Amino acid sequence: MVEKHSSSEPSASFRDDGISFFVILCVMGAFAILSSTMSKNPVLNPFAESLNTPTALMGVVAAASTVPGIIISLPAGVLSDVLGRRRVLLFSALIFASAPLLYILIDSWWQLVLVRFYHGFATAIFVPVAKAAIAERFPSKKGEKISTFTSATLVGRSIAPFLGGFILSVTFWNYDLLYTAVGVAGTASLIAALFLPREDHSGRGGPAPSNSLGRMKSLGLPSGWGEVLKNPGILSVSVVEASTLYAYGALEFFLVGYLNDVVMLDPFLIGVISGSQLIFIPLINPFMGRLSDR
Repeated sequence: MVEKHSSSEPSASFRDDGISFFVILCVMGAFAILSSTMSKNPVLNPFAESLNTPTALMGVVAAASTVPGIIISLPAGVLSDVLGRRRVLLFSALIFASAPLLYILIDSWWQLVLVRFYHGFATAIFVPVAKAAIAERFPSKKGEKISTFTSATLVGRSIAPFLGGFILSVTFWNYDLLYTAVGVAGTASLIAALFLPREDHSGRGGPAPSNSLGRMKSLGLPSGWGEVLKNPGILSVSVVEASTLYAYGALEFFLVGYLNDVVMLDPFLIGVISGSQLIFIPLINPFMGRLSDR
């Protein structure tokens, strides 16, 4: 008698065990966010000043990288449903690796705005797609796993101000060397992304429409924003997170300018002050995520 083997695999499962996939994604996230954070903290404010950025437009430089998050985060998640998580994550890793090289080539403040805008697409694509992949892979532990992943990215974010300040201190404000280090971290993220196991789509539901526009419509892209606005829970959490990011972003950028121009601290000390507020967050996140799963 021939046994029938069931082929029940998780949706868009990876041809690998979950732990390996999760560890690779955490390593990728740590280097990616180390790279993106070190490109701005504590270097962005003094670098913008060195390019003679008008004082009234310093905020534009600071905000340029956040605009892609508004534009692309929702479409990126839907696009990853169509093309696969791995492909979209690889695309974001290419931006993490290539953007730092552009900082070395610029010589005016408006070019800095454009580079920051381009660089912002990396995080805007990477974070929502990575979290979607984790939630899909670990449905019963998604709170714990996403919080652990967030802690891994926060390790990179916490190290960045210290490392960036140290590099600026020992190189006497050499911006090219700093952004070379940013590029090394971004390239490490790309290398980690190459080791992500390929997706197996055999467990997906029925076939999607043949054209990309039809697929995106079938996955709800046009109504996505409407669903967010109609859901009080999601909307309230979004407002709280937006307020938090607004306060932190303003403090992160303009505090560095104050410490550099007014207090005239060494760049390493500026990095220490900027990074000190992030030290304990990676330790707390996994416990809070585990609590949310209960």
